[in-house]
Parts: sequence; structure tokens; C-alpha cells
Amino acid sequence: MHNPCAVIPVYNHETAVTTVVDALLAHGLPCILVDDASHRACARVLDALAGRERVHLVRLTANQGKGGAVMTGLREAARLGFTHALQVDADGQHDLQDVARFIEASRALPGAVICGYPLYDASVPKGRLYARYLTHAMVWINTLSLQIRDSMCGFRVYPLEPTLAVIDSARIGKRMDFDSDILVRLAWRNRPMHWLQTRVHYPLDGVSHFRLFHDNLLISGMHTRLFFGMLLRAPAILWRRWRT
Repeated sequence: MHNPCAVIPVYNHETAVTTVVDALLAHGLPCILVDDASHRACARVLDALAGRERVHLVRLTANQGKGGAVMTGLREAARLGFTHALQVDADGQHDLQDVARFIEASRALPGAVICGYPLYDASVPKGRLYARYLTHAMVWINTLSLQIRDSMCGFRVYPLEPTLAVIDSARIGKRMDFDSDILVRLAWRNRPMHWLQTRVHYPLDGVSHFRLFHDNLLISGMHTRLFFGMLLRAPAILWRRWRT
């Protein structure tokens, strides 16, 4: 069974989110919006969107961060009976012309996480672009593998049952550390991953909530926790790889 939806974490993206929802609905994809305690102007836009068919709104009373909002949306998707969820940012950075490609890949490989790896244009902040290479190296170390091509691109389709099993059994980062954290932990459980290149633009509405110092500190702490987690799991990871 393959019954997908889109999960969109929203925090003060009132300018771009309607365009994102329009594109997803045009692809026939129901949308779950997670209002991460946005300000009043954005909340009004989300209320209007929630009046449409196939649009569901979950509202958080306190800001949880991107990861917290995504995890809330994934749980809501499962509660509503969906089996897979496409994670999409609300700021318009993802190329939504690729939605059909990602959903088709998920339908063909329903047990796999369908992961985007980015093709950037000139809009990408250079500091964030270069910092990604350090994260790539740490993720490869923490999985003892090169299978994760890019752990920070938040455009991906999750099979809900195994993803929620990870979320419910581990301490996953709730902010900008979420995207890498969940993917490494899925890799530890030998979850298949399929990679599709996708164009990324920063961002449609000019709003970025990435905090250079604070979020890089969070990401560094995540890599440290994952490193020690890898050391505990290394014998099992290497044994599984040897057997296959």
C-alpha cells in the first residue's frame, strides 16, 4: 500500500507557503501544514489554506524548531492513514517540479527513503555550502559508509512506519540538526535509501531561520553524539556489511 502526503513545517513563511501548497496540490498530494508557533500574519494565511480540501493544519503553541515540526507532521500523517510523507520546506527553496519523480520512486521502492541531493544555483549562501562538506565527512564516519550523499537536504520521502519507529526510540534533534540525525539513524537500521538530484534555490520569500552560530553548535553536538553511537554499533554495522 502506498498512500503519500506532504508534510510542510512552517514558521513565518506566509509569503511563500501558498505557492508551495498550490504546487503540491496540483501534483495530487494532500498537505499537512505544521504551524510552528508562527506570528499572526502567517497564522492567518495557514488558517485560509486549511479551509481547502486535502489540506490539514496542526498548530504548535510553542516553537519546536524545524525537526520538532516535521516529527509532529509525520505523526499526524500516520494518524490520518498515510503511509509515506514527502518532507518539503515552506520557503520555496525546493524544486516542486520534482514532486512526481520523488513520489514515483517511492511507489517503486516503498520501503526506501527517497532522498534529494541538491544541485545549487548562485543563491546558496557560500558559508552554508562549504560547511556542508564537513557534515558530509562526519556523516560518512558516523555511518561507516559513503551511502548518504547529502544528509542536509530536507526534500525526501519517508516510509512512515520505520521512520516513526526511529523517532519514537531515539532522541532526535528538533531543530536544524534533524535532517542529518534522522538519516544517520535510519542508516544504522539498514533502511534502504534511493538518491535523486534536485535543484535548490535559497529562498523564495527571503526568510531563513538558520542561525549561523547556534545551529552550527547544535549540528556539532549532534555529530558528537552520533559518533559515540556509531562506536557502540560499529561491530554490528561491519558484520552486516560483511554478510552482504
